[in-house]
Amino acid sequence: MIPTGGSIANETIEYIEQPSLTWKLDPTKERISGRLDGLESVKQSVSKILQTQRFRHLIYTPNYGAELDKLIGMNPVFVKSEATRMLQEALTQDDRITGVEDVRTTTTGDNLLVEFTVISTYGNLEMSQEVSG
Repeated sequence: MIPTGGSIANETIEYIEQPSLTWKLDPTKERISGRLDGLESVKQSVSKILQTQRFRHLIYTPNYGAELDKLIGMNPVFVKSEATRMLQEALTQDDRITGVEDVRTTTTGDNLLVEFTVISTYGNLEMSQEVSG
């Protein structure tokens, strides 16, 4: 016999956006100095993702971090398209980030400068990341 009466009602589920409140990291003092929310929180998240090497730290999931260092020494035509893909893949792991646009790359010797625009639910950010070989 199958029990009856314990069914789930077909009600509409309302999703509420959670705050993006996080700790403010001060890299110069190497301290936590308050809290961040909104666009500043997204900016800190982008910086942290890009400074973390993907697959190198067991504390992070395999989806967290960037692999931009692999682009050093490659053909500049290939670097631009691959940098766009790598940035999109790394940054969209954060639910607040919806895309990456206007990716520009500059290669100087063993250094790579990537400049880009982050599209987030809180607004757009102009960011850059330098990678040294």
